[in-house]
Amino acid sequence: MTDATYSQTDDRKAKRNVAILVIAQALLGAQMPMIFTVGGLAGQSLAPNPCFATLAISAIVLVSMLSANPMSWIMQRFGRRAGFWTGTLGGTIGAAIAAYGLSQASFTLFIVGSAFTGMYMSAQGFYRFAAADTASDSFRPKAISYVMAGGLVSAIIGPQLVKATVDVSVIPFLGVYAAIVAINVVGSLLFLALDIPKPPVPSHDAPRGRTTWEMLTTPTITVAIIVAMVSYSLMNLVMTSTPLAVVGCGFESSTAADVVSAHVLAMFIPSFFTGHLIARFGVRKIMATGLVILAAAGVVGLQGVELENFFIALVLLGIGWNFGFIGATTMLAGAHQAHERGRIQGMNDMIVFGGVTLASLASGGLMNCSGGTPQDGWTAVNLAMVPFLALAGAALIWLVLRPNED
Repeated sequence: MTDATYSQTDDRKAKRNVAILVIAQALLGAQMPMIFTVGGLAGQSLAPNPCFATLAISAIVLVSMLSANPMSWIMQRFGRRAGFWTGTLGGTIGAAIAAYGLSQASFTLFIVGSAFTGMYMSAQGFYRFAAADTASDSFRPKAISYVMAGGLVSAIIGPQLVKATVDVSVIPFLGVYAAIVAINVVGSLLFLALDIPKPPVPSHDAPRGRTTWEMLTTPTITVAIIVAMVSYSLMNLVMTSTPLAVVGCGFESSTAADVVSAHVLAMFIPSFFTGHLIARFGVRKIMATGLVILAAAGVVGLQGVELENFFIALVLLGIGWNFGFIGATTMLAGAHQAHERGRIQGMNDMIVFGGVTLASLASGGLMNCSGGTPQDGWTAVNLAMVPFLALAGAALIWLVLRPNED
């Protein structure tokens, strides 16, 4: 089944839109590694209980999940640009409230601000789908991959902005959130140049297509959602714990930023060739490779808490996420029609970020409250990957064994 939402032989418009989305991913996307680097540390400094250190990050992901369907509806009804502006508005308000919460030493305000940031995270998740909107069938996987590659720049500038702003105020981390406000305001201007037509409003007698349940029970869609959810959830589980583990094992917060930077680089560098690998070897093989690499990250993490273990595990985690998530996105984009886009894309992201929410909630508890030492917590985090990798692997094998499924 094909789904080039505005499929065309000439991909000039698609390439122009992809270029804009790449820049947006690079600039606006920088706020996410910034928040994931300092969010747990800031939360730990404010939280009444260390088990709640990552609650702010959980709030971001929870609201991202809850925003997925409304955000998809906004884009289906009013266009991608309106949805992306809604996201940057949420990012601006969220960072401002979080900064004020830090200035008042209020954990509650910090959580509220983080929740608003979830609106931005939800909108950013649709960049990859927007890349496919005007792309031909042959260009679609490359378009998705290129937009994801924009995260490479965000991986570089995000942690560097943390280093540059973390100490500009006597209030720890306040400067980081002030910088995030500026990023959202400036980055929102990019979408003025985006040229993606709004989906046509269907006539009353137009075919409704499959119901949401029928789509969710389509094997290709089911497996795409499971692999995307597991890839993203496990990446979030481990990445959220990493700054706490690195600092807890005696390293500096700047070292934790370097580890996160290496991880985010590994998340996005493969995007320059992931689309080509999918085109050459098939989406299922790339998804399977991603799951294997995620498993390897867990194995390295269990080997110890030396600095090289953190770096190697987090680099493997990033590569595994890239293959698994881009592969799953490509599979999903080819499994529904244009008039089904608003429902299935929103439902996909709601399910994916529901899993990510649970992972981020579990992250702080596993790290700080599952053993007597940071090493014990880090071990618990890595062991928690096992059942979910088994689930995704079994789902993918089940799909492969269905000879009549695309």
